[in-house]
Amino acid sequence: MATQRSTLRCLLRARPGERAASHFQQCRQLSVTARRQTDGVFRELTDQRVQTPWIEAFKKREREGHDATQATGKPQTPEDRDLSPKKMSDSYHSVVLPLARDPWLSDTYINSSGHIRLGVIFMDLDALSGIIAYKHTGDNVTTVTAAFDRITINHPLTELCDLELSGKVTYAAGRSSMEISLQVAKAPKEGEKVKEEDVMITCQCTMVSLDPGTKKPVKIAAVRTDTEEEKRLYEQGEENSKHRKELSQRSLLKTTPNDEESDLIHAMWQRQLKYHDPNDSMRQPKNVYFMDKTRLSTANIMQPQYRNRHHFMIFGGFLLKQTFELAFCCAASFAHSRPTFVSLDPSTFQNPVPVGSVLYLTATVVYTDPPAVSGQTDGAAQEKEQDANTQTRVQIRVDSKVRDVEHGATKPTGQFNYTFTVDKNVKVLPRTYTEFMMYVDARRRARRVIESVQQGQADGGSSDRITE
Repeated sequence: MATQRSTLRCLLRARPGERAASHFQQCRQLSVTARRQTDGVFRELTDQRVQTPWIEAFKKREREGHDATQATGKPQTPEDRDLSPKKMSDSYHSVVLPLARDPWLSDTYINSSGHIRLGVIFMDLDALSGIIAYKHTGDNVTTVTAAFDRITINHPLTELCDLELSGKVTYAAGRSSMEISLQVAKAPKEGEKVKEEDVMITCQCTMVSLDPGTKKPVKIAAVRTDTEEEKRLYEQGEENSKHRKELSQRSLLKTTPNDEESDLIHAMWQRQLKYHDPNDSMRQPKNVYFMDKTRLSTANIMQPQYRNRHHFMIFGGFLLKQTFELAFCCAASFAHSRPTFVSLDPSTFQNPVPVGSVLYLTATVVYTDPPAVSGQTDGAAQEKEQDANTQTRVQIRVDSKVRDVEHGATKPTGQFNYTFTVDKNVKVLPRTYTEFMMYVDARRRARRVIESVQQGQADGGSSDRITE
């Protein structure tokens, strides 16, 4: 208001000609275009993810007296759906985030250090995968995110630019699930294709289709392969599906640690005893922290703005964003250093998160490389060499669970595993059996991360890039 009065006084003092010119300039300054700020998901994706205002969906549920999050027992998927194979290209979808051209939009995507917020990009990728899934399945089914495979930085960006997010269904065998391949790249000039060196992220996510009434899996159309490139993508999807099943079978929930891992657990236990034995000269180094001292937790009520297109569940991308940012904070708190993202390991979504529920997230440092105690195959990580190393890979596990507001039954909603690098020599050490199992599981994951970095398939955490 004070600014408007000052402008008016200046106009009244000016001569008529000057007043008109000044008025025109002020109008130009005071007029604004519609801001493209979002709730964390780019508007072009949000508009397709949420198609009905929350209050309308809420009133409809009140009128019908049915909890839409629960199964009715009555199938709603038409039996005469067309399940003939569909082309990969039919599901292709892309959007451009004009981060360089639209400063208001960048408010959502840029953090306090001027870096792109990867958690928000991950949220957009999940929203995009939902659009792609419904292009393939149609609207007669409910499609949910089941898992995200490894996400790494392929080629780090060093400047703020417009980004193109794109993807399509690359594997569907006629069952209930499909694999969607996604890409984030520097947006190409009009008429040009994305250059390989401009591709920042490639990843795959698995979506599962359910009957809206029974909440049980339903069959969807298979995907067709018409070119050699499409056949390659389909075969890769098949391999990914087999790999996920193999990982499930080797889970520590189903099998015991192998001989080397058992020896490592024993060695770490012995190290702890020495730290606390008054007759032993070995003491816990200042840069070694017990795992239970690294935990960071949050609790949040799930609000309607992050619902999926079926209104009463939170969409998976919101969990990715929340878990990433908590993992980032956990790594920073542990190392007292700014972390650099390396990888999101394969992560699963176990149970849906209802709107209005309370989401609990707990982040824990579960592994550091170089480790505090080396195993037989950590050959390059001899402890003397480790002490001279000032950079550490830190793996954070984020466990999520959900409760209703009354704090009744608790359900796990997913486990998310993030790897960062920090410019500090810090180490973590477990001391309970549960923590030892978390450590061994993380160590297995770390091996795959190291392999992908060494093979040049991923960036190991370069510090000159503009992403978190």
